[in-house]
Amino acid sequence: MAAGDTHLAIEAVFRIERPRLIAGLARMLRDVGRAEELAQDALVLALAEWPRTGVPANPAAWLTAAAKRRAIDDLRRAKMIERNHAEIERDQADGLDTGIEALEAAMDDDIGDELLGLIFTACHPILSTDARAALTLRLIGGLTTQEIARAFLTSEPTIAQRIVRAKKTIGAAGLTFEVPRGDERVARLASVLEVVYLIFNEGYAATAGEDLIRPALCAEAQRLGRILAGLAPDEPEVHGLLALMEIQASRLAARTGPDGGFVPITEQNRGRWDRVLIRRGLSALARAEALGGADGPYTLQAALAACHARARSAGETDWHHIAALYDRLRQVMPSPIVDLNRAVAHSMAFGPDAGLALVDALAETAALRNYAPLPAARGDFLFRAGRLAEACEAFTAAAGLTGNARERAYLLARAEACG
Repeated sequence: MAAGDTHLAIEAVFRIERPRLIAGLARMLRDVGRAEELAQDALVLALAEWPRTGVPANPAAWLTAAAKRRAIDDLRRAKMIERNHAEIERDQADGLDTGIEALEAAMDDDIGDELLGLIFTACHPILSTDARAALTLRLIGGLTTQEIARAFLTSEPTIAQRIVRAKKTIGAAGLTFEVPRGDERVARLASVLEVVYLIFNEGYAATAGEDLIRPALCAEAQRLGRILAGLAPDEPEVHGLLALMEIQASRLAARTGPDGGFVPITEQNRGRWDRVLIRRGLSALARAEALGGADGPYTLQAALAACHARARSAGETDWHHIAALYDRLRQVMPSPIVDLNRAVAHSMAFGPDAGLALVDALAETAALRNYAPLPAARGDFLFRAGRLAEACEAFTAAAGLTGNARERAYLLARAEACG
Protein backbone atom coordinates (compact mmCIF):
# COMPACT_ATOMS: atom_id res chain seq x y z
CA MET A 1 0.00 0.00 0.00
CA ALA A 2 1.37 3.43 -0.96
CA ALA A 3 2.26 5.84 1.85
CA GLY A 4 -0.60 8.17 0.93
CA ASP A 5 -3.10 5.31 0.97
CA THR A 6 -1.77 4.13 4.33
CA HIS A 7 -2.24 7.59 5.81
CA LEU A 8 -5.81 7.71 4.52
CA ALA A 9 -6.46 4.26 6.01
CA ILE A 10 -5.00 5.36 9.36
CA GLU A 11 -7.16 8.49 9.43
CA ALA A 12 -10.29 6.49 8.56
CA VAL A 13 -9.61 3.89 11.27
CA PHE A 14 -8.84 6.57 13.83
CA ARG A 15 -12.05 8.48 13.07
CA ILE A 16 -14.05 5.31 13.67
CA GLU A 17 -12.20 4.13 16.77
CA ARG A 18 -11.37 7.48 18.40
CA PRO A 19 -14.62 7.90 20.41
CA ARG A 20 -14.42 4.43 21.96
CA LEU A 21 -10.71 4.86 22.63
CA ILE A 22 -11.30 8.16 24.43
CA ALA A 23 -14.24 6.64 26.30
CA GLY A 24 -12.18 3.77 27.68
CA LEU A 25 -9.31 6.05 28.66
CA ALA A 26 -11.59 8.64 30.26
CA ARG A 27 -13.37 6.00 32.33
CA MET A 28 -10.05 4.83 33.74
CA LEU A 29 -8.26 8.17 34.13
CA ARG A 30 -11.29 10.31 35.09
CA ASP A 31 -9.78 13.02 32.86
CA VAL A 32 -11.36 13.55 29.47
CA GLY A 33 -8.72 16.06 28.41
CA ARG A 34 -5.89 13.64 29.10
CA ALA A 35 -7.83 10.82 27.44
CA GLU A 36 -8.11 12.90 24.29
CA GLU A 37 -4.38 13.64 24.37
CA LEU A 38 -3.51 9.95 24.76
CA ALA A 39 -5.75 9.02 21.86
CA GLN A 40 -3.97 11.62 19.73
CA ASP A 41 -0.61 10.24 20.84
CA ALA A 42 -1.70 6.79 19.65
CA LEU A 43 -2.56 8.27 16.26
CA VAL A 44 0.87 9.89 16.02
CA LEU A 45 2.48 6.51 16.73
CA ALA A 46 0.33 4.85 14.10
CA LEU A 47 1.26 7.48 11.52
CA ALA A 48 4.93 6.81 12.29
CA GLU A 49 4.81 2.98 12.35
CA TRP A 50 2.03 1.76 10.06
CA PRO A 51 3.48 3.14 6.81
CA ARG A 52 6.56 1.02 7.61
CA THR A 53 4.94 -2.10 9.11
CA GLY A 54 1.54 -2.01 7.41
CA VAL A 55 -1.91 -1.56 8.93
CA PRO A 56 -2.30 -4.22 11.66
CA ALA A 57 -4.99 -6.88 11.44
CA ASN A 58 -6.75 -5.36 14.45
CA PRO A 59 -6.01 -1.63 14.29
CA ALA A 60 -8.39 -0.77 17.14
CA ALA A 61 -6.55 -3.11 19.51
CA TRP A 62 -3.21 -1.65 18.38
CA LEU A 63 -4.36 1.91 19.09
CA THR A 64 -5.77 0.89 22.48
CA ALA A 65 -2.54 -0.86 23.44
CA ALA A 66 -0.46 2.14 22.36
CA ALA A 67 -2.60 4.52 24.39
CA LYS A 68 -2.51 2.18 27.39
CA ARG A 69 1.29 1.93 27.27
CA ARG A 70 1.53 5.71 27.20
CA ALA A 71 -0.90 6.03 30.13
CA ILE A 72 1.12 3.53 32.17
CA ASP A 73 4.37 5.34 31.33
CA ASP A 74 2.77 8.56 32.52
CA LEU A 75 1.73 6.89 35.75
CA ARG A 76 5.26 5.62 36.33
CA ARG A 77 6.69 9.11 35.76
CA ALA A 78 4.13 10.65 38.10
CA LYS A 79 4.99 8.14 40.82
CA MET A 80 8.68 8.85 40.34
CA ILE A 81 8.14 12.56 40.81
CA GLU A 82 5.94 12.12 43.86
CA ARG A 83 8.28 9.83 45.78
CA ASN A 84 11.91 10.13 46.74
CA HIS A 85 14.30 7.36 45.85
CA ALA A 86 14.16 5.72 49.26
CA GLU A 87 10.36 5.45 49.10
CA ILE A 88 10.52 4.05 45.59
CA GLU A 89 12.92 1.30 46.65
CA ARG A 90 10.78 0.45 49.68
CA ASP A 91 7.40 0.50 47.92
CA GLN A 92 8.30 -0.64 44.44
CA ALA A 93 7.20 -4.17 45.19
CA ASP A 94 3.70 -3.11 46.17
CA GLY A 95 2.46 0.49 45.81
CA LEU A 96 3.79 1.43 42.38
CA ASP A 97 3.30 -1.93 40.74
CA THR A 98 -0.10 -2.30 42.36
CA GLY A 99 -1.24 1.04 40.91
CA ILE A 100 0.00 0.16 37.46
CA GLU A 101 -1.45 -3.34 37.60
CA ALA A 102 -4.79 -1.89 38.66
CA LEU A 103 -4.72 0.49 35.71
CA GLU A 104 -3.79 -2.32 33.30
CA ALA A 105 -6.54 -4.55 34.66
CA ALA A 106 -9.10 -1.78 34.51
CA MET A 107 -8.22 -0.89 30.94
CA ASP A 108 -8.48 -4.55 29.94
CA ASP A 109 -11.92 -4.78 31.55
CA ASP A 110 -14.36 -4.43 28.67
CA ILE A 111 -17.66 -3.49 30.28
CA GLY A 112 -19.16 -2.74 26.88
CA ASP A 113 -20.68 0.64 27.61
CA GLU A 114 -17.69 3.01 27.77
CA LEU A 115 -18.81 4.90 24.70
CA LEU A 116 -22.34 5.27 26.01
CA GLY A 117 -20.88 6.51 29.30
CA LEU A 118 -18.83 9.12 27.44
CA ILE A 119 -21.92 10.30 25.54
CA PHE A 120 -23.89 10.67 28.78
CA THR A 121 -20.99 12.61 30.31
CA ALA A 122 -20.50 14.92 27.33
CA CYS A 123 -24.25 15.69 27.43
CA HIS A 124 -24.46 16.12 31.20
CA PRO A 125 -26.99 18.77 32.30
CA ILE A 126 -24.35 20.55 34.39
CA LEU A 127 -23.04 21.88 31.06
CA SER A 128 -24.77 24.54 29.01
CA THR A 129 -26.58 23.37 25.88
CA ASP A 130 -24.00 25.01 23.63
CA ALA A 131 -21.15 23.39 25.57
CA ARG A 132 -22.83 19.98 25.40
CA ALA A 133 -23.21 20.23 21.64
CA ALA A 134 -19.62 21.36 21.09
CA LEU A 135 -18.13 18.72 23.40
CA THR A 136 -20.23 15.93 21.87
CA LEU A 137 -19.17 16.86 18.35
CA ARG A 138 -15.55 17.00 19.50
CA LEU A 139 -15.37 13.78 21.54
CA ILE A 140 -17.93 11.55 19.83
CA GLY A 141 -18.10 13.06 16.37
CA GLY A 142 -14.38 13.65 16.11
CA LEU A 143 -14.86 17.09 14.52
CA THR A 144 -12.08 19.62 14.89
CA THR A 145 -12.65 22.88 16.71
CA GLN A 146 -12.51 24.64 13.34
CA GLU A 147 -15.18 22.34 11.88
CA ILE A 148 -17.50 22.87 14.85
CA ALA A 149 -17.04 26.63 14.67
CA ARG A 150 -17.81 26.60 10.95
CA ALA A 151 -20.89 24.44 11.44
CA PHE A 152 -22.39 26.77 14.06
CA LEU A 153 -21.09 29.99 12.43
CA THR A 154 -19.15 30.75 15.60
CA SER A 155 -15.55 31.85 16.03
CA GLU A 156 -12.97 29.14 16.61
CA PRO A 157 -11.72 30.70 19.91
CA THR A 158 -15.31 30.73 21.23
CA ILE A 159 -15.77 27.01 20.49
CA ALA A 160 -12.33 26.20 21.94
CA GLN A 161 -13.22 28.05 25.15
CA ARG A 162 -16.54 26.20 25.42
CA ILE A 163 -14.81 22.84 25.10
CA VAL A 164 -12.06 23.72 27.60
CA ARG A 165 -14.59 25.02 30.13
CA ALA A 166 -16.76 21.93 29.65
CA LYS A 167 -13.82 19.62 30.34
CA LYS A 168 -12.89 21.58 33.46
CA THR A 169 -16.48 21.49 34.69
CA ILE A 170 -16.64 17.72 34.20
CA GLY A 171 -13.35 17.26 36.04
CA ALA A 172 -14.36 19.53 38.92
CA ALA A 173 -17.68 17.68 39.28
CA GLY A 174 -15.87 14.33 39.54
CA LEU A 175 -18.10 12.65 36.97
CA THR A 176 -17.40 8.94 36.55
CA PHE A 177 -17.93 8.51 32.77
CA GLU A 178 -20.38 5.70 33.41
CA VAL A 179 -23.92 5.08 32.24
CA PRO A 180 -26.41 6.32 34.85
CA ARG A 181 -28.99 3.90 36.18
CA GLY A 182 -32.66 4.01 37.07
CA ASP A 183 -34.46 7.35 37.19
CA GLU A 184 -31.24 9.27 36.63
CA ARG A 185 -30.70 7.45 33.34
CA VAL A 186 -34.16 8.46 32.12
CA ALA A 187 -33.52 12.10 33.01
CA ARG A 188 -30.05 12.15 31.51
CA LEU A 189 -31.14 10.38 28.32
CA ALA A 190 -33.45 13.30 27.60
CA SER A 191 -30.40 15.60 27.73
CA VAL A 192 -28.47 13.36 25.34
CA LEU A 193 -31.31 13.24 22.82
CA GLU A 194 -31.81 17.00 23.09
CA VAL A 195 -28.17 17.62 22.15
CA VAL A 196 -28.23 15.24 19.18
CA TYR A 197 -31.45 16.75 17.84
CA LEU A 198 -30.11 20.29 18.38
CA ILE A 199 -27.13 19.39 16.18
CA PHE A 200 -29.44 17.90 13.55
CA ASN A 201 -31.80 20.88 13.52
CA GLU A 202 -28.99 23.37 13.05
CA GLY A 203 -28.07 21.44 9.91
CA TYR A 204 -31.66 20.94 8.72
CA ALA A 205 -32.78 24.56 9.15
CA ALA A 206 -29.77 26.79 9.74
CA THR A 207 -30.64 29.68 12.03
CA ALA A 208 -28.13 32.08 10.49
CA GLY A 209 -25.80 32.56 7.56
CA GLU A 210 -26.16 32.22 3.81
CA ASP A 211 -26.99 28.52 3.55
CA LEU A 212 -30.44 27.20 4.29
CA ILE A 213 -29.16 23.72 5.17
CA ARG A 214 -25.85 22.22 6.32
CA PRO A 215 -26.05 18.54 5.36
CA ALA A 216 -22.74 17.66 7.05
CA LEU A 217 -24.15 18.64 10.43
CA CYS A 218 -27.28 16.55 9.79
CA ALA A 219 -25.12 13.59 8.82
CA GLU A 220 -23.10 13.91 12.03
CA ALA A 221 -26.27 13.93 14.13
CA GLN A 222 -27.57 10.87 12.26
CA ARG A 223 -24.30 9.07 12.92
CA LEU A 224 -24.59 9.91 16.62
CA GLY A 225 -28.18 8.65 16.57
CA ARG A 226 -27.14 5.36 15.00
CA ILE A 227 -24.41 4.94 17.61
CA LEU A 228 -26.96 5.54 20.36
CA ALA A 229 -29.41 3.08 18.84
CA GLY A 230 -26.71 0.43 18.79
CA LEU A 231 -25.65 1.12 22.37
CA ALA A 232 -29.16 1.47 23.82
CA PRO A 233 -31.29 -0.89 21.69
CA ASP A 234 -34.18 -1.06 24.18
CA GLU A 235 -34.75 2.69 24.55
CA PRO A 236 -37.78 3.58 22.38
CA GLU A 237 -37.09 7.31 22.26
CA VAL A 238 -33.58 6.67 20.93
CA HIS A 239 -35.14 4.86 17.97
CA GLY A 240 -37.82 7.55 17.75
CA LEU A 241 -35.21 10.29 17.40
CA LEU A 242 -33.23 8.26 14.89
CA ALA A 243 -36.40 7.68 12.85
CA LEU A 244 -37.20 11.39 12.92
CA MET A 245 -33.72 12.40 11.73
CA GLU A 246 -33.52 9.74 9.01
CA ILE A 247 -36.90 10.68 7.52
CA GLN A 248 -36.28 14.41 7.71
CA ALA A 249 -32.80 14.02 6.22
CA SER A 250 -34.31 12.10 3.31
CA ARG A 251 -35.76 15.43 2.10
CA LEU A 252 -32.57 17.50 2.26
CA ALA A 253 -31.82 17.37 -1.46
CA ALA A 254 -35.32 18.62 -2.27
CA ARG A 255 -35.49 21.39 0.35
CA THR A 256 -33.51 23.81 -1.79
CA GLY A 257 -33.84 24.78 -5.44
CA PRO A 258 -31.04 25.20 -8.01
CA ASP A 259 -30.35 28.69 -6.64
CA GLY A 260 -30.18 27.45 -3.05
CA GLY A 261 -33.57 28.93 -2.22
CA PHE A 262 -36.10 27.32 0.09
CA VAL A 263 -38.68 24.88 -1.33
CA PRO A 264 -41.61 24.08 1.01
CA ILE A 265 -42.56 20.44 1.51
CA THR A 266 -45.79 20.83 -0.47
CA GLU A 267 -43.77 21.87 -3.55
CA GLN A 268 -40.78 19.54 -3.26
CA ASN A 269 -39.88 17.06 -5.99
CA ARG A 270 -40.47 13.82 -4.13
CA GLY A 271 -38.42 11.95 -6.67
CA ARG A 272 -35.41 13.57 -5.02
CA TRP A 273 -36.26 12.20 -1.59
CA ASP A 274 -33.81 9.54 -0.42
CA ARG A 275 -35.80 6.30 -0.29
CA VAL A 276 -33.01 4.46 1.58
CA LEU A 277 -33.17 6.97 4.43
CA ILE A 278 -36.96 6.76 4.42
CA ARG A 279 -36.81 2.96 4.77
CA ARG A 280 -34.30 3.29 7.60
CA GLY A 281 -36.49 5.86 9.30
CA LEU A 282 -39.68 3.80 9.00
CA SER A 283 -37.84 0.77 10.36
CA ALA A 284 -36.59 2.76 13.37
CA LEU A 285 -40.11 4.12 13.90
CA ALA A 286 -41.54 0.60 13.92
CA ARG A 287 -38.89 -0.41 16.45
CA ALA A 288 -39.75 2.53 18.73
CA GLU A 289 -43.45 1.71 18.59
CA ALA A 290 -42.81 -2.01 19.19
CA LEU A 291 -40.89 -1.07 22.36
CA GLY A 292 -43.99 0.72 23.65
CA GLY A 293 -42.86 4.24 22.82
CA ALA A 294 -45.62 5.30 20.42
CA ASP A 295 -46.47 8.33 22.56
CA GLY A 296 -42.88 9.45 23.12
CA PRO A 297 -42.19 13.00 21.88
CA TYR A 298 -39.56 11.98 19.32
CA THR A 299 -41.55 8.96 18.17
CA LEU A 300 -44.64 11.11 17.63
CA GLN A 301 -42.58 13.59 15.62
CA ALA A 302 -41.19 10.71 13.59
CA ALA A 303 -44.74 9.51 12.96
CA LEU A 304 -45.55 12.99 11.65
CA ALA A 305 -42.56 12.89 9.32
CA ALA A 306 -43.62 9.40 8.19
CA CYS A 307 -47.01 10.75 7.04
CA HIS A 308 -45.19 12.91 4.50
CA ALA A 309 -42.77 10.15 3.57
CA ARG A 310 -45.58 7.70 2.79
CA ALA A 311 -47.53 10.16 0.61
CA ARG A 312 -46.62 9.73 -3.06
CA SER A 313 -47.59 13.36 -3.75
CA ALA A 314 -48.39 16.44 -1.71
CA GLY A 315 -52.06 16.03 -2.57
CA GLU A 316 -52.12 12.57 -0.99
CA THR A 317 -50.82 13.80 2.37
CA ASP A 318 -53.13 12.76 5.20
CA TRP A 319 -53.39 16.14 6.92
CA HIS A 320 -56.23 14.99 9.16
CA HIS A 321 -53.98 12.30 10.61
CA ILE A 322 -51.15 14.82 10.95
CA ALA A 323 -53.46 17.20 12.82
CA ALA A 324 -54.49 14.37 15.16
CA LEU A 325 -50.84 13.49 15.80
CA TYR A 326 -50.11 17.11 16.69
CA ASP A 327 -53.03 17.03 19.11
CA ARG A 328 -51.35 14.05 20.82
CA LEU A 329 -47.90 15.64 20.69
CA ARG A 330 -49.27 18.76 22.35
CA GLN A 331 -50.35 16.64 25.31
CA VAL A 332 -46.99 14.93 25.86
CA MET A 333 -44.69 17.81 24.84
CA PRO A 334 -46.48 21.12 25.35
CA SER A 335 -44.56 23.99 23.78
CA PRO A 336 -45.26 27.11 21.70
CA ILE A 337 -43.40 25.59 18.74
CA VAL A 338 -45.61 22.50 18.81
CA ASP A 339 -48.67 24.77 19.01
CA LEU A 340 -47.48 26.70 15.95
CA ASN A 341 -46.86 23.54 13.94
CA ARG A 342 -50.25 22.25 15.08
CA ALA A 343 -51.84 25.42 13.69
CA VAL A 344 -50.19 24.74 10.34
CA ALA A 345 -51.49 21.17 10.33
CA HIS A 346 -55.01 22.26 11.24
CA SER A 347 -54.94 24.90 8.48
CA MET A 348 -54.13 22.19 5.95
CA ALA A 349 -56.69 19.75 7.33
CA PHE A 350 -59.58 22.10 8.07
CA GLY A 351 -58.86 25.27 6.08
CA PRO A 352 -56.89 28.51 6.55
CA ASP A 353 -59.43 30.05 8.91
CA ALA A 354 -58.91 27.18 11.36
CA GLY A 355 -55.19 27.84 11.24
CA LEU A 356 -55.67 31.57 11.73
CA ALA A 357 -57.78 31.03 14.83
CA LEU A 358 -55.01 28.93 16.39
CA VAL A 359 -52.09 31.11 15.33
CA ASP A 360 -53.75 34.34 16.44
CA ALA A 361 -54.13 32.82 19.89
CA LEU A 362 -50.32 32.46 19.96
CA ALA A 363 -49.61 36.06 18.97
CA GLU A 364 -48.81 37.21 22.51
CA THR A 365 -46.74 34.17 23.47
CA ALA A 366 -43.40 35.51 24.70
CA ALA A 367 -41.34 32.66 23.22
CA LEU A 368 -42.75 33.37 19.73
CA ARG A 369 -42.68 37.17 19.80
CA ASN A 370 -39.62 37.47 17.55
CA TYR A 371 -39.89 34.03 15.94
CA ALA A 372 -40.01 34.35 12.14
CA PRO A 373 -42.05 31.18 11.47
CA LEU A 374 -45.05 32.65 13.35
CA PRO A 375 -45.73 35.58 10.98
CA ALA A 376 -44.64 33.36 8.08
CA ALA A 377 -47.33 30.80 8.94
CA ARG A 378 -49.89 33.54 9.44
CA GLY A 379 -48.95 34.99 6.05
CA ASP A 380 -49.52 31.62 4.40
CA PHE A 381 -52.95 31.22 6.04
CA LEU A 382 -53.95 34.74 4.99
CA PHE A 383 -52.71 34.17 1.44
CA ARG A 384 -54.74 30.99 1.12
CA ALA A 385 -57.76 32.83 2.56
CA GLY A 386 -57.43 35.50 -0.14
CA ARG A 387 -56.47 38.29 2.26
CA LEU A 388 -53.46 39.32 0.20
CA ALA A 389 -52.66 42.74 1.71
CA GLU A 390 -52.52 41.28 5.20
CA ALA A 391 -50.50 38.33 3.93
CA CYS A 392 -47.96 40.71 2.41
CA GLU A 393 -47.52 42.46 5.75
CA ALA A 394 -47.08 39.17 7.56
CA PHE A 395 -44.47 37.83 5.11
CA THR A 396 -42.55 41.13 5.27
CA ALA A 397 -42.56 41.03 9.06
CA ALA A 398 -41.28 37.44 9.01
CA ALA A 399 -38.47 38.39 6.61
CA GLY A 400 -37.35 41.05 9.06
CA LEU A 401 -37.05 38.53 11.88
CA THR A 402 -35.09 35.70 10.26
CA GLY A 403 -31.32 35.54 10.49
CA ASN A 404 -30.99 33.23 7.46
CA ALA A 405 -30.41 34.93 4.11
CA ARG A 406 -32.09 32.21 2.01
CA GLU A 407 -35.17 32.14 4.20
CA ARG A 408 -35.39 35.94 4.08
CA ALA A 409 -35.28 35.89 0.27
CA TYR A 410 -38.05 33.28 0.15
CA LEU A 411 -40.31 35.30 2.49
CA LEU A 412 -39.77 38.53 0.57
CA ALA A 413 -40.63 36.69 -2.66
CA ARG A 414 -43.86 35.49 -1.07
CA ALA A 415 -44.65 39.05 0.02
CA GLU A 416 -44.09 40.26 -3.52
CA ALA A 417 -46.33 37.50 -4.88
CA CYS A 418 -49.20 38.98 -2.86
CA GLY A 419 -49.30 41.79 -5.41
